[in-house]
Amino acid sequence: MKFSTRSRYGLRFMTELAAREGCGRPVFLKEISSAQGISEKYLSKLVIPLKAAGLVVSERGANGGYRLGRQAVDIAALDIVKALEGDIAPVDCVKPGEKCVRAGVCPAKDMWMELDGVISGFLASKTLDVLAKKTIELREAESGMYYI
Repeated sequence: MKFSTRSRYGLRFMTELAAREGCGRPVFLKEISSAQGISEKYLSKLVIPLKAAGLVVSERGANGGYRLGRQAVDIAALDIVKALEGDIAPVDCVKPGEKCVRAGVCPAKDMWMELDGVISGFLASKTLDVLAKKTIELREAESGMYYI
């Protein structure tokens, strides 16, 4: 299984936003684009589903920008990936609401369901606050300076 660029870049966007929460103001896409090496145009497309999921809020005006929609501790990697990808089941037959004609005789169904649970559980256990702290630590180690 491979996660798409949307998920990987979306997680980087959200981690950067969380790492900058201490700056006391909304963050411009241009700042995140520069820090993460992701085009501002691409980030603007990622913001739409993240806003719809309540993970990001925007503020208009000269002092506008983006903030987290919830506390970083309350946002899991799973929330971000689902907002950007939709369902992340490894195979269609384990998606909620899907009916498989072979479900009763499929020897692999339980394996796929278990894998789905492991992936979802792992992503649910990784919160944005932990990723943001790691980002700050890595930047401090790299530059020898405190980062905001």
